[in-house]
Amino acid sequence: MPRRLLREPLLHFLLIGALLFLLYGVLNRGESEAPRDILVSEARVEALAGNFAAVWMRPPTAQELKGLVDDHIAEEIYYREAIGMGLDRDDTVIRRRLRQKMEFISEGVADAAEPTESELQAYLDRHPEKFLLPAELTFRQVCFSTDRRGEAARGDAERALAELQAGRGPADPAEAGDATLLPAIMESATPQAIAGTFGADFATQLGEAPTGQWTGPLQSAYGLHLVRVDARSAGEAPTLAEIAPAVARELQAERRREVNAAFLDGLRRKYDIRVEGPAGELYAAPAGATAQ
Repeated sequence: MPRRLLREPLLHFLLIGALLFLLYGVLNRGESEAPRDILVSEARVEALAGNFAAVWMRPPTAQELKGLVDDHIAEEIYYREAIGMGLDRDDTVIRRRLRQKMEFISEGVADAAEPTESELQAYLDRHPEKFLLPAELTFRQVCFSTDRRGEAARGDAERALAELQAGRGPADPAEAGDATLLPAIMESATPQAIAGTFGADFATQLGEAPTGQWTGPLQSAYGLHLVRVDARSAGEAPTLAEIAPAVARELQAERRREVNAAFLDGLRRKYDIRVEGPAGELYAAPAGATAQ
């Protein structure tokens, strides 16, 4: 009979429960108890019902609403008991989430005030490179496939280049090369668009090509290319009116970083921070300085 009793799942459950309560008592010995009252306000109930309606596209029934409130109460109880037992300590996920919440608090300060037009203009003047419109090229190309022609591709391309430069090439220059799905002409294309089509190396070579004449051959992953740049526009600095929303996003992001840094610096001053081991040398105060 005793052996059969020891194998009972209910007994195991009761023993585990007893151990958990014992552990809870040990961990909380000498600490003040968490508040025992739980208030579920009318506003909270309305919020729970509103979240339900947003998901299910209808208001909850009375039984469903009671279930939502019961779940909220269970969550609050578990939260308080877990904090009381110190279960939030040494948990990387919880620590990161709490850090994010603290950062959200400080970022809210930075976002509280909308930047004025003069502040946006000042930021644009300080960082024009962030908003510079890219250069654009209009060019045409003739492709000589190294897969089809092998080692003969370069010689064929160079002979076709001489013909095009002398004005003796075909009426459609593309006929001098191989058929390809690559565009024969790209108009007002940015370096990013060119790199996305032909590859970054080709875009770099094309950026150095002269305007108004055939040149090459330029290498790409698809083969060798003869190119003629017909038009080239340099990058331009836009006016604030053209890019105000983008400037506002960048300025707000900078303010968030500054406020977060100041907020953290203020919090750090409340602590005596010590780093042990070799890494501690990185935090050693310089000679003549007062450690924070």
